[in-house]
Amino acid sequence: MAPTAKLLITDIISEKFEVPANFVRPKHERPNLHAVKEAAIETIPIVDLKGINGTNHHQIVDAIGQACKTHGFFMVINHGIQKELIDGMLRVGKEFFHLPESDRNHLYSEEPWRPVRLCTGFNPTAKSVRMWRDALKLQCHPIEEYINQWPTNPSDLREVAAEYSKQGRELGVRITELISESLGLEKEFLEEAMGGQLPTLSVNFYPPCPQPDLALGLNPHTDANFITVLLRDEISGLEVSRDGKWVKVPAVKDALTIITGDQIQVLSNDKYKSAVHRVTLNSKNERLSVAMFLRPSDKIAVKPVEKLVDEKNPAIYRPFIYKEYISTVWSNGLNVPTILDYFKI
Repeated sequence: MAPTAKLLITDIISEKFEVPANFVRPKHERPNLHAVKEAAIETIPIVDLKGINGTNHHQIVDAIGQACKTHGFFMVINHGIQKELIDGMLRVGKEFFHLPESDRNHLYSEEPWRPVRLCTGFNPTAKSVRMWRDALKLQCHPIEEYINQWPTNPSDLREVAAEYSKQGRELGVRITELISESLGLEKEFLEEAMGGQLPTLSVNFYPPCPQPDLALGLNPHTDANFITVLLRDEISGLEVSRDGKWVKVPAVKDALTIITGDQIQVLSNDKYKSAVHRVTLNSKNERLSVAMFLRPSDKIAVKPVEKLVDEKNPAIYRPFIYKEYISTVWSNGLNVPTILDYFKI
């Protein structure tokens, strides 16, 4: 009997000492790791949410608005999610990817609409170079509708991931309200415009890569959703494009990274930008991140907010249904830095 094909990079790499050919980037797409510098911490927008309901409220709103305008991402501290829960989420994520193949690979699927699935890269069916990432995708709202489909191993994964997704969504809604206020809108406006944001949890595992200068964990891209609440371990890998150059985003102890997505750029009529970012690799350390993608419901019509459009600032994007947008992203397989151009007027 022929040996069973390896589905995940985690399993492939146990038998390989070089990057398989279908993961090797063309020369002009390779990450050129030696040319990338880490951003100085003082150049990274870090927003302290302490006092969000008190005297610091307006200062926090202004800081978030400025970060959305100039960077497309920011970090938050004093965000309300306990360190024990953050540590637990990182732990169960790593334990899951260290399980034997037989205990996890039954969840593998190349169908993007499945509510619970294990996958590699972004769209493995696309005719393109594959990305060096394994991921466990969990639909998580409402919890009671999906939790019985989640893995039961590690034994506390459901409990930890459920609590983390609950608190992560609550944080995401608070951030959305602050972004709404920063645009001069009522705080509930953007949340209501999205039809109540639906969260997906993506537990991303990047195994050590024997030739990290040849591959990427994730291609350069913008996030298709509204905002991403990103939990990272201490291993660097996230890079953002700044003035045409890539810079490493340093890890900040106990901080979460908020990445603004394409739907913010559309709704704000380009006042705010979605961040172009990528993930690079290293040859020594595995890396894990947990991304909570907050997105509109599939049938919501997305368009620039009328209050932000006038004769001097005409609408840049045509109205579209979110499901149309995400289908375009999926069919392109993260092979275009931004999908927004397809939807411009």
